[in-house]
Amino acid sequence: MSYSHQFIDGSHSILPVGKVVCVGRNYMEHARELNNPVPSMPLLFMKPATALSAIREPIRIPAYSNDCQHEIELAVLMGRKLSSAVVTEVSQAIAGYGLALDLTLRDIQQQLKQQGLPWERAKAFDGSCPITPFVRTELIDNPQQLEFSLTLNGIIKQRGNTQNMIWPIYELLAHISNYFTLMPGDIVLTGTPAGVGSLQAGDELILELARYSRFLAKVAG
Repeated sequence: MSYSHQFIDGSHSILPVGKVVCVGRNYMEHARELNNPVPSMPLLFMKPATALSAIREPIRIPAYSNDCQHEIELAVLMGRKLSSAVVTEVSQAIAGYGLALDLTLRDIQQQLKQQGLPWERAKAFDGSCPITPFVRTELIDNPQQLEFSLTLNGIIKQRGNTQNMIWPIYELLAHISNYFTLMPGDIVLTGTPAGVGSLQAGDELILELARYSRFLAKVAG
């Protein structure tokens, strides 16, 4: 099924489906758990539009990987063009906030890293970004104080709060826009907290964003 942006009230957005800009190591504890250094500036990579899938669709693990891991992240939906922006311009460009899984084929990623190669095969494959419907911006009290969590088969695996980001949301989007333009319909994934782990066929996940939304996802059997 083709993906389109949706809000939690069930309405569909007229925004086009664009690229997904991802931010690595934006939570200190996640960098530490993978023994990665904390970068001096945001670590950026991208997923194509074909990576997006609605959270209600089965999560499919590629056959060429033996270690597909979950990384829950706050997702920001762009409502307006943002280019060479300053921090004070960012809030008016955001259409909504949701949750996404940055699915990562950890075994493939490690192989690519060892060879000094890009990560696309491990991060940007079709369906690698299951995503929830979005909460409209005006309904969010403070995006920099949002708690979110991932529960796997009844056990909480990841819990984060946006106040613990190394680079806050508005600062992050302004930074990104000074390297490449964010267009209406683009999505920015803002980093994952500690607790990433492997998924198996038949797993059930619950993605919860504060008091705003709660969604069930399943890994295809």
